[in-house]
Amino acid sequence: MNSSTSRIGLALCLLCLPPGAAAQSVAQSFDRALHRHVKDGAVDYPAIAGDADFRAYFASLAAPAPLGSRTDKLVYYMNAYNALAIQGILEGLSPSSFFGRVRFFKLKDWRLDGGEINLYDLERDLIIPLGEPRIHFSIVCASKSCPKLRSEAYTAGGLEAQMQENARAFINDPTRNRFERERQVAHLSEIFKWYEEDFSKAAGSVQKYLAKYVKDPEVARGLSAEGYAIEWIDYDWSLNGIPPDSGSN
Repeated sequence: MNSSTSRIGLALCLLCLPPGAAAQSVAQSFDRALHRHVKDGAVDYPAIAGDADFRAYFASLAAPAPLGSRTDKLVYYMNAYNALAIQGILEGLSPSSFFGRVRFFKLKDWRLDGGEINLYDLERDLIIPLGEPRIHFSIVCASKSCPKLRSEAYTAGGLEAQMQENARAFINDPTRNRFERERQVAHLSEIFKWYEEDFSKAAGSVQKYLAKYVKDPEVARGLSAEGYAIEWIDYDWSLNGIPPDSGSN
C-alpha cells in the first residue's frame, strides 16, 4: 500500500469515529513519542526525528479531524501546534533569529485538518479564539523561554489538570518570571506583554491573572492590588533541546 492510499484510509477511518475520538486516537502515538524523547521540557530532536510514533502522528494531522466540543478543539490544536513546531525544527527551520521567526511562524504552511495553515495563524485564528489564556503556557515554539514541553500529549479527560499545572509551573519558574517582594517589581516573561489582552480579559489585568497562580501569598496580594512595577525579561529564542542531526528529516 502506498503512502497516498494509507492517508486516504486513515482519513476515512477517522471520519467514522465520533467527534473528538479521532483526535484522541491519533494523539496516542504523539503521547508515546513525547514520553520517550522529552525530559523536563528538553526535546531530544535527533531521537524524535526517527521515532515511528512521531512520524505517524505528524502524517495523521493532514487528514480531516471531526471536532466537537471546545475541549476537543483545544486538545487537537495544541497537540498539533507542538508537533508542527518540532517538525519545523527537524526540517531546518528555527525561531532563533528575526528572519528565522518569520519563516518558522508565518512562511511555512503545514497540512492540518484537511487544509493548510502556518503556526502563526493556527495560534491566532484557531487556538486563541477558544478563549483560554492558559494555552500560552501550553503551546511550545521550540525555544528556551517558551513553556516547557510536557512529556505527554494533551487529552480531553486530563486537559484541565494539565493546563492548571502548566500555568502554575510557568508563572512560578524563576527562569521565566521573578517577583521582588521588597521592591514590588515583577520581572515577567514577554508572553504577558504579547498576550496582555487575553490575560486581562480573563482576570482584569495581567497582575490580577498572575495573582491566581503565584505561590507566595504576599506577592499574590500585591499583584491583586496591581501594586507591582513590571520589567520584561528578554526572550531566549535558542533551541529547547538537543539540535537535530543534519539531514535528519
